[in-house]
Amino acid sequence: MGALTDSRKRLTADHRLPIPSFPPPSPPPPSKRPKLAPFPSSLDPSTSASPPPNPSPQIIHAVAAASTSNTPGPSSSSTPASSPLPNRRRLPPPPPFKRPIHGPQRVLRAFRFDGPARPHAAGPSWSSPSSPPAPPPRSLGLEQYVELVNSVSHPAPPTPNAIPDAAREKEAVPLEVVAIEEDGDERKQQDDEEEVVRGSVVVRRVPLYKELYEASSRKRDAKLKTLEFEVRLAEEGRLGLERLAEVLPRISPKKEEVPEPFVPLTDEDEEIVREALHGRNSRERLAVHEPSNIVITREILQCLNNQEWLNDEVINLYLDLLKERELRQPSKFLRCHFFNTFFYKKLISGGYDYKAVRRWTTKRKLGYSLIECDKIFVPIHKEVHWCLAVINIKDKKFQYLDSLGSMDMKVLRILARYFVDEVKDKSGQQIDALSWKQEGVKNLPLQENGWDCGMFMLKYIDFYSRNMDLIFGQKHMRYFRKRTAKEILNLRAE
Repeated sequence: MGALTDSRKRLTADHRLPIPSFPPPSPPPPSKRPKLAPFPSSLDPSTSASPPPNPSPQIIHAVAAASTSNTPGPSSSSTPASSPLPNRRRLPPPPPFKRPIHGPQRVLRAFRFDGPARPHAAGPSWSSPSSPPAPPPRSLGLEQYVELVNSVSHPAPPTPNAIPDAAREKEAVPLEVVAIEEDGDERKQQDDEEEVVRGSVVVRRVPLYKELYEASSRKRDAKLKTLEFEVRLAEEGRLGLERLAEVLPRISPKKEEVPEPFVPLTDEDEEIVREALHGRNSRERLAVHEPSNIVITREILQCLNNQEWLNDEVINLYLDLLKERELRQPSKFLRCHFFNTFFYKKLISGGYDYKAVRRWTTKRKLGYSLIECDKIFVPIHKEVHWCLAVINIKDKKFQYLDSLGSMDMKVLRILARYFVDEVKDKSGQQIDALSWKQEGVKNLPLQENGWDCGMFMLKYIDFYSRNMDLIFGQKHMRYFRKRTAKEILNLRAE
């Protein structure tokens, strides 16, 4: 074991110091040096700067001789023949530049690729002490990988020198991956292909194979095709409705407003009228009008059924309701007076008797004088037929309306005489009413059966009090009967 140690020490010493040409000196005394000493100063500049402490004169002399022999020149001592070890292998020359070493390194900052390399990744320095220190080697990071990918997928143009350096630096934008937390309101499901371009990297949220698979599955799905067709159909229908809404006002006539006398009854009103006209208890009180002290039972109201003659109670109550309507809305209706069905009979009871009806029209009782009215309506009953006479003070004439188209001048002359006596008795004025025009109204709507004369008479009064033309006919009589029953039940004319 001791012999092996001596041989190792001798080989180490031979490797460290070249043997000079002169005879070797006596071996130095044993020392406590390490068995493997560092290389000489020609390999490590740091070791050459500080010589070992207390060197022996023999070692100093040997080092000087070795440096003289290694100096290039025409000296004969530098030949290999002068070396005691001619077959000794010499060290290779240092490389011309520093070689980067690709070794594993730890990234110090997450998702940042500009951190320093690990210290152990740098290799030994092969440059001379006088050369400037080389920059630390950089591993192949994300920036270099992106440049490599772009150079392969997008090769550089044939003239790279034409691109300025500033433009190159601007194109090479460093990429930093950041995780973004979106709010619940702003988070949206995006099924379509979504690509975000940051710098020169295309980031896909969904892998390409998954997008292609989903696209192909959507094409093969029958339900999706049906939904797409329904959506397209609904969209076309919506566009068609929009165009129709634009064209419809131009091609359709304007809808005329329904005149007030023809407003249809609601379903509720229809049911109330049907119950009142067709109920079982005929003596049931349906309406009581206190100002005129008229009581309407089901038996009395049933005269408004189809094919029935109107009685005095229904006609007189309806005329009182027309007067109340005028007092509610005086600006909407003419100022009128409505005599009841007993006035004309009382007036002609003795041939002509003004005193019999003198107290019927006192101002204290009515609140106005007949001379102040626009029109005065007088119902005329001829046994089985109803007619109407009108004292038209506004137009200064006497009018006679018969739904059968007949004319009775005697009625108009009696009413002219009455009006002269009335004005003279109440106001003391003398008017020449006998000279006013007496006529039968032409173009009257006529009845076409034997039971609607009373309803025609009431509608003559209703339309004239509204200052409207007589624009109704036989076809409206069924509706007018129901409407009159509704107004009597409500004790309110409309």
